[in-house]
Amino acid sequence: MMKFIYPVFLGLLTALLPVIGLFSPKVSGFLAGRRNLFIILQRYRNENPGPLAWFHVASLGEYEQARPVIAALKKSRENLAVVVSFFSSSGYDHVIKKPQPHVDFITYIPLDRKSWANRFVTILSPEIAFFVKYDLWYHHVLALKKMSVPTFLLAASFRENQIYFTWYGGFFRNILTQLDWIFTQNQQSIELLQKIGVSKTSLAGDTRFDRVAATAQSPKDLADVRTWVQGKPTMVVGSAWEEDMRYLIPLINSKPEYCWIVAPHDLNPEPMDRWASQIELPSKKYSQWTSADSNSVLFIDNIGMLSSLYQFARVAYVGGAFGKGLHNILEPLGFGVPVIFGKVKKAGKFPEAAQSQSVGCGFEIEDENQLQYIFAKLEEDDFYHKAKTSAQNWVSSNLGAADRIVSFIHAKNLST
Repeated sequence: MMKFIYPVFLGLLTALLPVIGLFSPKVSGFLAGRRNLFIILQRYRNENPGPLAWFHVASLGEYEQARPVIAALKKSRENLAVVVSFFSSSGYDHVIKKPQPHVDFITYIPLDRKSWANRFVTILSPEIAFFVKYDLWYHHVLALKKMSVPTFLLAASFRENQIYFTWYGGFFRNILTQLDWIFTQNQQSIELLQKIGVSKTSLAGDTRFDRVAATAQSPKDLADVRTWVQGKPTMVVGSAWEEDMRYLIPLINSKPEYCWIVAPHDLNPEPMDRWASQIELPSKKYSQWTSADSNSVLFIDNIGMLSSLYQFARVAYVGGAFGKGLHNILEPLGFGVPVIFGKVKKAGKFPEAAQSQSVGCGFEIEDENQLQYIFAKLEEDDFYHKAKTSAQNWVSSNLGAADRIVSFIHAKNLST
């Protein structure tokens, strides 16, 4: 049934989106980004007709998971062009602003209508294709299959309540069976796939560990922040939401001896201004600040600095768990920085939260009292050094997923 409903739904959606776009800037941007998509893509291929690998990602987080594999693939095949497609405009807009190492072309993916998917894949003519984590598109996968293009799913992390594992999920299970291989982040995903008859799987691990380790080895210098910190104990708050700051502001007010670096999830100035009014310590926005200023709190009102800011942290707090979902706790852990975060609502979506707690480098809190308690524990030298060591060991023990994936592909001769 879904096989017939799906194309009808996409046809209706195609007709409705321009109307919705009149009232929604987000939808309008979605459509604008795809304007002349095929013409631009054809021009690129006409000018660059050689062998090509296509990576599709939903947004920025999935792109970060793809990057170590892209780098490893490029290292083994220097003549291989890499094209990355995005579904989300927020991810695309962030990445397109600056050159991306090892990536030759960045585009949007069209909606998954059969004719558009066939045209997109035909123009690309990839030698090999990768989807990342979960963003699989039925007609694009079938188009790749029709052209005998080896197609893989990277960093797969499945949960029992996903539609693939329901009695009515046959249409979606069929997408998984079309793939040449699925590389999972964990053993649980392999076991779930085996229950539905998908056996072309292997445990590769989470490529994000490779990514955060690479960032930690070569972070941005940020000399102005280093001058400002001057060796003082520093806490970096990444991707802060209102729900996080409700508990963090009392802690900030109680610790004037610390430097506080706060990177909000939303760059709208209104929340930052409101938080600043509630914080008793002097604060500044990065765009209006110099390293000579005597403020104790620095709000990061730009995109692109956060992952390198963790190099200055003694302790980190990563936001989002109280809201839409926990942000990337592996970034501070890559620097060996213990991390605090809110209670995760959907633990299955963020397995790294439970894993970090089990090894002793991640700490979940439910309220202000728990935050104060954990922070105080991390001020104890012995407790802190155990947490720091466990972070370093955990990251080190999980490296190599990207190399395992690329080595597997070459060993199986799944890519020419």
